This record gives sequence, C-alpha cells and structure tokens, in this order.
Amino acid sequence: MKIVALIPIKLGSKRVPQKNIKPFYDGTPLMSFIQKTCLKSELIDEVYIYCSDESVMSYVLPGVKFLKRPHELDNDDKNANDIIREFIKHVDADIYVNAHSTSPFAKTATINDCINKVISQDYDSAFCAENIKAFLWKDGQPINFNPDHFPRTQDLPDVYAETSIAYVFTKESFLKHNRRLGSKPYIREVGKIEAMDIDYPEDFTICDAIYRIEKESGKI
Repeated sequence: MKIVALIPIKLGSKRVPQKNIKPFYDGTPLMSFIQKTCLKSELIDEVYIYCSDESVMSYVLPGVKFLKRPHELDNDDKNANDIIREFIKHVDADIYVNAHSTSPFAKTATINDCINKVISQDYDSAFCAENIKAFLWKDGQPINFNPDHFPRTQDLPDVYAETSIAYVFTKESFLKHNRRLGSKPYIREVGKIEAMDIDYPEDFTICDAIYRIEKESGKI
C-alpha cells in the first residue's frame, strides 16, 4: 500500500503576502513546519510540494519532492478538489494525505491516526476538526441551544469545525465521490493550538508568538 502526502503551495496569497514562505521569528518559513510533520510519519512513503512557481523549490526540505502544477490551478475559481484531481493524474497512490502549510502546529501523531483509520477500512476518509463549544446563531436564531434553558458550554452538543491540518482519503473514494471526503469520514478532534490556521495577518502574529514561547520553553 502506497501513501503519498500532497502539500499544495500557492505563493500569491492576497491576505498575507508570501504567506507560505514568510518566516517566523527564528527565520523558519511557514511551509517548513508541515513538511517536517509529514516527513516524521513512518506511514507516508512520499511527500510532495505541489506548486506552480518553481522559485518555491529553495524552500523544499530534503526528502520532499517538488511537482510543478498548472498555473490555472492558482485561479480563485479552483478549489482543493480540483488540485487533488490533477495531482493524482501524475502521482499514483492508494491513500493520499492532503496536508496544508497553514497549520504550523499539526502533529505527526494526528496525521498518523487519520491514516490508520483509513487503512483499517472502517472509514474511506478522515479529517481533523475542532469541537466548537459555543452558543451559535444563524439568521438571528440560536442553532445549538434553547435560550430559555441554555446549558453550560461544556454540555452543548458536539459541533465540529474542519481544520486545514490534513485530509486523508483513498484513491478509490476520491474517484467515486469526486471529493476529498467520502461517504464515511473519520473525524479526528484536535485542540485549539493544533487547530490554528493562518488566514489573516493576525493569525500569523499569534502563531509566531505561540511558536516562540513553545520553542524557548523547550516544548518543541
């Protein structure tokens, strides 16, 4: 069984310019973290950076392969499924791990758990998510609680928000459903720090501060 990690990289980020290669306080580029996480997995056979810009190659770590993708996949009308669909035309595998550089605190154990759940065949896909324990509203109405008899936040029903850490799926499932999540996905719950995703400048600032604290305290 062959397992391949796909890390899509786009250099033209609008909200955080050059986000994927932007360095943290110690000079480590953002895209280095997820590469290291995937390389540490004994379950992943190959790790790929999939990017249309060859200048990113100087940020590709030893042991990681670079595959150039069509420029049109950078367009705003393209989504993750479009990128995966093109990638699997060129790199064959039984299981794919669609991991993302915007999750600098992703753990190898988390990704391995998702892979193992898919290997077991109990699930056709897996993803990471944060359990949101909050009073949620939509269109002016509460959607997960009764305002007349509201519970403690810890007793609210489980509502999961997807993170960008990793999506794991079989090739068979992707081709059948034409999407990275199949009909029976496993949800791997992660904590707030691991779930952090960099979309905006303030996200980068927060993650950089957390990284500094954890590194200086010897936790990483």
